[in-house]
Amino acid sequence: MKKFIALLALASSSAAFAAVDFNSFDANGDGVISKTEAQANAQLARLFDKLDTDKNGELSQQEFSKVQ
Repeated sequence: MKKFIALLALASSSAAFAAVDFNSFDANGDGVISKTEAQANAQLARLFDKLDTDKNGELSQQEFSKVQ
């Protein structure tokens, strides 16, 4: 049930990111979104740990694409 709720929350938040480009969060242009960069958006900051599937503290374009 917890997984379902998490997936439902992720799906409902995807509309908020639909018009947002990965590069708009990657402030320093290094090809990843750091946790600090993610703080610019409350929803992304809240989802960051779930999206960071390899737990390296950064979101790759592939990880970020899961919300789109």
